[in-house]
Amino acid sequence: MAASDYAEYLALQDVLDAQHPVSDEHDEMLFIIIHQATELWLKLVIHELELAERDLAGNELGSAFKALARVSRIQHVLIESWAVLATMTPVDYLEFRHLLGSASGFQSEQYRTVEFLLGRRDRRYLDSFAGESRRRLESILARPSLYDEALRLLHRRGLTIPDAVINRDWAEQHSPNEAVVQAWIEVYQMPDDNWDLYELAEK
Repeated sequence: MAASDYAEYLALQDVLDAQHPVSDEHDEMLFIIIHQATELWLKLVIHELELAERDLAGNELGSAFKALARVSRIQHVLIESWAVLATMTPVDYLEFRHLLGSASGFQSEQYRTVEFLLGRRDRRYLDSFAGESRRRLESILARPSLYDEALRLLHRRGLTIPDAVINRDWAEQHSPNEAVVQAWIEVYQMPDDNWDLYELAEK
C-alpha cells in the first residue's frame, strides 16, 4: 500500500521520536542526533559500497563509479557534520557522559561494516560484538572486500596480480605486494589503454 503523505512515507514520527536523552542537559540532544544522523549516512554508505562491490565483480564499472562517487560525497558530509558537534565543549559533554555507561562509538556495527567492506580487515574488532551483529560482520569478512574485487578485476583484465592475492583468506588484512603496485603503475602509465581501470583507481 502506497504511503499517503510525506511524513508517513519517511516514517518521520518514528525518526523524530527516536531521541531518548538520559539527562536534562541541553547538549545531549545534539550528541544523540549527530550520532543517529551518522548512522543513517553509514547505512547509505553500506548500501552503495555493496552495490559497487557487486558491480566490480560483474564487470559493471559505470554503476560502480556512480556508487563510489556518492560514497565520497557522503564522506564529506560526515566530516563536515563534526563541525556542528564541535560547538559542544568537553565540559558540556562531561555533564552527561557518566550516564552513558559503557556505550561508545566503537560499538557501531555499521562503522565496522564500512571498514570491512573497504578492505580494512581486523578480526580483533569482532570482540566488541555478539549475536547477530557479530554474525553479520563475520559474513563480510568471509568474502572479498571492495578492494579485493578491484584487484580481481585487474587480474581479469590481464594485469599481473599474483594468485596469492587473488585466492587468499579474505578475513585477513591485505598485505602490500610489489606486483600489485606494478599493476597499478601500469594502469597509470597507460591510462588510454586502461581508462576505466584508471577511473576506478581515481574513485
